[in-house]
Amino acid sequence: MSIVSDISTRTSAAIALDDRYTAHNYAPLPVVAASAEGAWITDVDGRRYLDCLAAYSAVNFGHRNPVITAAAHAQLDAVTLVSRAFHSDRLGPFCRALAAMCGKDMVLPMNSGAEAVESAIKVARKWGSDVKGVPAGQANIIVARNNFHGRTTTIISFSDDQTARGGFGPFTPGFRAVPFGDAAALAAAIDGNTVAVLLEPIQGEAGIIVPPADFLPRVRALCTEHNVLMIADEIQSGLARTGRTFACDHWDVVPDIYLLGKALGGGVVPLSAVIANRDILGVLHPGEHGSTFGGNPLAAAIGSTVVEILNTGEYQSRSTELGEHLHHRLAGVPGVTAVRGKGLWAGVDIDAQVGTGKQVSLRLAERGVLVKDTHGQTLRFAPPLVITKDEIDWAMERFAEAMTIG
Repeated sequence: MSIVSDISTRTSAAIALDDRYTAHNYAPLPVVAASAEGAWITDVDGRRYLDCLAAYSAVNFGHRNPVITAAAHAQLDAVTLVSRAFHSDRLGPFCRALAAMCGKDMVLPMNSGAEAVESAIKVARKWGSDVKGVPAGQANIIVARNNFHGRTTTIISFSDDQTARGGFGPFTPGFRAVPFGDAAALAAAIDGNTVAVLLEPIQGEAGIIVPPADFLPRVRALCTEHNVLMIADEIQSGLARTGRTFACDHWDVVPDIYLLGKALGGGVVPLSAVIANRDILGVLHPGEHGSTFGGNPLAAAIGSTVVEILNTGEYQSRSTELGEHLHHRLAGVPGVTAVRGKGLWAGVDIDAQVGTGKQVSLRLAERGVLVKDTHGQTLRFAPPLVITKDEIDWAMERFAEAMTIG
């Protein structure tokens, strides 16, 4: 019996309440989480699921990571929010630690990933005006086709996702899109008014698309040559997801600006950041940008703990080792036509005769494994980095079962 037809009264009541009072901007699987620990989620009926999505990489360090939750509990007993109207004893240490990890000078703390992207766009335009000398209102930013940087009005203005765009115009000008991985097209799009190139090092929502080996190094060289800021959106790909602290590290590329989010909040609070050197972030002055919750003491305490965890290298090593095993097992499942990605991040294309990505994700949920589909025939696997080899094998057995049903 399918998970849709076999939903309990308790689960159906919870879903009905969501449907009645929550805006329908998502189409979630019919699973109602009640608790979670490590790589596992337990629903309202007590059924356990292996989480192979990790909240789109926001839960890289596992649900309720004990080190992170201890830091959160301690900060809850001190102070949680004062806004940036005052200083807090947590903000400076967090920004210092994060800047050091990124090899940069300064941090602009925000909340959501989309806020970080929007902030970077403002910074790039201000830098273009104040430093590069681009005439007012003439700055342009180059982006990649099939990108995903969020769903705010400015971001969907340069998105190819018609679902996110339809009916939401007029759109924000100032962006030029080129094919992802095509350095020649990117070079041709640069002119004297180009202030930045904004890219995901590995495209996530598009299906975990890894660029050609020479692409990011060529982007870096082009940005340097033309005095253009290279902005790496590492919100999903960063913080050990791909086996390195940053996905850019796979190509020995250092961008001018890192955008971080999701896992930076430890799976506890929203926390994002724009990280760059002083000659870039220094263009911001009081009153030009801000956020009430950006860099709040609770988030800063958690973010500092996340940086400490990353500095050990443990999670990067786990992602590399276990990622190789995950990719090997995925490639051996009948009906899989392609596997892409790095570390514990995989885009898996499935044969249309097996079913759609959504259908297979429902079958997997019936078997206790949670994944997410994208673009029809692709599944995304991104488990918490605390997952074990045995748990991966358990998930792959269920995936093989789900792929054998027509």
